[in-house]
Amino acid sequence: MTILVTGGCGFIGSNFVQHMLDRHPGETVINLDKLTYAGNPENLSGIENHPNYHFVKGDICDRNVVESIFKQNKVDAVINFAAESHVDRSIVGSAIFIETNVAGTNVLLDVAREHSVGRYIQISTDEVYGSLGTEGKFTEGSRMHPNSPYAASKAAADLLALAYHHTHGLPVIITRCSNNYGPFQFPEKLIPLMIARALDDKPLPVYGDGLNVRDWLHVKDHCSAIDLILRGGKPGEVYNIGGTNEWKNIDIVRLVLKKLGKPDSLISFVKDRPGHDRRYAIDAAKVNRDLGWRPRISFEKGLDETVEWYQKHESWWRRIVSGEYQQYYRKMYEEK
Repeated sequence: MTILVTGGCGFIGSNFVQHMLDRHPGETVINLDKLTYAGNPENLSGIENHPNYHFVKGDICDRNVVESIFKQNKVDAVINFAAESHVDRSIVGSAIFIETNVAGTNVLLDVAREHSVGRYIQISTDEVYGSLGTEGKFTEGSRMHPNSPYAASKAAADLLALAYHHTHGLPVIITRCSNNYGPFQFPEKLIPLMIARALDDKPLPVYGDGLNVRDWLHVKDHCSAIDLILRGGKPGEVYNIGGTNEWKNIDIVRLVLKKLGKPDSLISFVKDRPGHDRRYAIDAAKVNRDLGWRPRISFEKGLDETVEWYQKHESWWRRIVSGEYQQYYRKMYEEK
């Protein structure tokens, strides 16, 4: 099988590429990534010379680039991780979110349809559902009610992908995950941001009262679910992927400080972001029932390993924070 992974140098994408080459060494992975600020080819430095791994620098919005991949390879499946993904950035400027997340998805769907791809998986988010009250969980049948420009762009992409399934028969599957954490996550997201700032004894900014609730899923568990859905999921279906692991933001921050031996006095409450959803929770019963998936990594173990990873890979995240990681691409690719 030849799989086109878009956004494979990002956090979840790079973990998925590594997962596929570890679990299915006979399959070919083509990684198409634009290398925006959040796409770091250094995430995959360990497999750059793998015979079944191929990297293409390009934008999913560029139809010529996407078509050239399909013309040069018999692509069996597309897994679209490529997206602008940070809610805060979408509040400041939404145009790039519409361009990449909606228009880029449209290009992929069009080319995949023209080349009769056997499976197309659109990686989405629980944020398309909006906000929950104190009770209940999101199911695949929950009404979509996105509350940020980011979430709205992802909801639009989901609807477009499902329309391609209904109208053109493209074998589309949507996955919607809860908050991921783990190695190689860009340090603007909650857990790595708190780890990095705590290691430097800098204030840890917490929005509002810190009582917003999220369901946390280790990225490796997410990758295993996508792998199962790729092989056994039903076209036209939506699968929620969650950790059944709800935490208040403030409790996550305090736990990180405790694990690093840092004082709670580093916590700094800041003005809440506009439209901040109060609670997300995922019901993953469908993927468990249909495909036998369930998360394997406990949050206690996963967070311990994540904190330890950022401590051991301090040079990695410091290069990212400083912007120096872009030099890695130039050295590895442009200077050859």
